[in-house]
Amino acid sequence: MSRPPRPTSSSRSNCSGGVFDWEPALRKLDELNARVEDPTLWDKPDEAQAVSRERSRLSAQVEGVQSLERDLADALGYAEMADEEGDEASLEEARAQLKAIKERAGRAELEALLSGEADGNDAYVEINSGAGGTESNDWAGMLLRMYSRWANAHGMEVDFLEETSGEQAGIKSATLQVKGTNAYGWLKTEAGVHRLVRISPFDAAAKRHTSFASVWVYPVVDDNIEIEINPSDVRTDTYRASGAGGQHINKTDSAVRLTHIPTGIAVACQTQRSQHQNREQAWKMLRARLYEVELEKREAAQAAIEEQKTDIGWGHQIRSYVLQPYQMVKDLRTDVETSDTQGVLDGDLDEFMGAALAQRVGATRA
Repeated sequence: MSRPPRPTSSSRSNCSGGVFDWEPALRKLDELNARVEDPTLWDKPDEAQAVSRERSRLSAQVEGVQSLERDLADALGYAEMADEEGDEASLEEARAQLKAIKERAGRAELEALLSGEADGNDAYVEINSGAGGTESNDWAGMLLRMYSRWANAHGMEVDFLEETSGEQAGIKSATLQVKGTNAYGWLKTEAGVHRLVRISPFDAAAKRHTSFASVWVYPVVDDNIEIEINPSDVRTDTYRASGAGGQHINKTDSAVRLTHIPTGIAVACQTQRSQHQNREQAWKMLRARLYEVELEKREAAQAAIEEQKTDIGWGHQIRSYVLQPYQMVKDLRTDVETSDTQGVLDGDLDEFMGAALAQRVGATRA
């Protein structure tokens, strides 16, 4: 077994592909720690929260590099000992450990690319079924489950803000708030139309059907980010809540939908008993959507927002999920594909997200 070199302090800056600059990062972390410990900082809550978030993000990056170093040193030491003793079983175990460390380092490298203005923020994920009635509603429900499982697998919290059930199955629409480090940075790669091909469980003739659903992702913005919205440009509609949990809160018109007339952007919230609370959350969501519009305008490598929200159908999909006549999930932007369709539908999306993120960052740099 060939032995890779042991890690040294000089190699730390390369643990994430040369993007993570080690010594400046440590100095910056020391500065942030000192600022957080300064009691006068908390006289300005917004600034204190921003500093605290930046410290948490940088601390996680530093700890991630240190953890990789420790685990790599341990695995190499174990491999050397097994090699000296001629223990092939232990050598195979060491190879597996090194492979896992390599995968972690690859993810850390991609996370180092999440340097966009809002990449570190929480995210709103909006799912809408396309034309096709029950078939598309069921497909949208499957996507809702897929993203919930992905978030849970990465230690993120999921709040259901709005859900409109389909007549027979699935959902017509739903909005999630995913809370966790770099939630928006990862999930933004999922925005687009998703296509499903399968034998319909709702078709007595067992024919193959194609269904579409759209996914839209935008960042949760801080209260101190100023987004000017003319109240006269916003239409407010109230209605009775439905969907999961709706049976407990649908006795009054507590749900709120806001529509920004100039852009056609609409958001809805129904999770609270109080119309006032739902309205407050909906305004936060609207501000976030309009902020996302501004972010999209700054990214020359990405299409304008209205071009991404075109018809939910043929010619606009970013990924195809084929369950019959064969098993294949393929991303049409990166050509990444897998036959493990059930794994993907259970939330195993990292390979697709990573490839799309690397492509997106590469296009922006080019």
